[in-house]
Amino acid sequence: MSTPRFLDLPPGVTPQKLETPQGAFAALEALPVSGVVERWPALLVPGLTGSKEDFIAVLMTLAQSGRRVVAVDLRGQYETPGPDDPAAYTCAALGADVDLLAQAIGGGDPVHLVGHSFGGLVAREAVIDGRTRFASFTLMSSGPAGVEGRRARNGRQIMEEIPTLGLEHLWHHRMEPDALAADVSDEILAFLRKRLLTNSPTGLACMAEQVLSMYDRTDELRQIEIPTLVLYGEHDDGWSPETQSETAARLGAECVVVPGAVHSPAVEAPETTAAALVRFWNAAEKHYLDTRSNAM
Repeated sequence: MSTPRFLDLPPGVTPQKLETPQGAFAALEALPVSGVVERWPALLVPGLTGSKEDFIAVLMTLAQSGRRVVAVDLRGQYETPGPDDPAAYTCAALGADVDLLAQAIGGGDPVHLVGHSFGGLVAREAVIDGRTRFASFTLMSSGPAGVEGRRARNGRQIMEEIPTLGLEHLWHHRMEPDALAADVSDEILAFLRKRLLTNSPTGLACMAEQVLSMYDRTDELRQIEIPTLVLYGEHDDGWSPETQSETAARLGAECVVVPGAVHSPAVEAPETTAAALVRFWNAAEKHYLDTRSNAM
């Protein structure tokens, strides 16, 4: 299990509440420690059992590229409240939330969008629905359809156990043993427990169903004219590296494999991951400006 370095926020990173027509979303906002914000902002969307804290290790580096960078908790995740209505947690509904968040963050400018794992499936909905103009899109450790392998089994357990046995059971019988096997510190163990138990049970169960059943929208995504990056760890155990490489080829997208990383490159190899994102974002902005210049 990957664990975020969260106990001390890096310089320039602060907790925020983002107000949208759908309500307030908990966020971590990163601004440059030195220099000014001169490039387009970025929005980072976490995975199924994750949260904004999963991006802490990359936030300062990303912001130092001259950007406002915002990582959020989705509706029903950790510090963002959510309703008991299962319809609020479909990929389409959560994607509509991402639209609102991007519009709030961008303030009229295009926004770079990054979705990790299940967050990639959610963010993809926002790109395809066309309500928001994005500067670029990154699928981080995310696949074309439902999750595969061991993580698919975990998803089924979450979906089946939460409605009958609850989050405490899931923690003690699934999540805590994994964390102890990974030899995490007591402080991080306490955070992981608090994070899981603060989730909306309805939301987590419904998101698990979505990550298992989501259908392939790669061909639809390819029709959207947006710079796209597929980034994943060389040992990914969510969607296989082969599946993600094939997705990149189908999209005609750039593909970055992070050496040594598994399913959470932003945690397991933060400097490599941040460098790849900054390079991709800068290239996407240059391409946009060059295209506009040639069109005049």
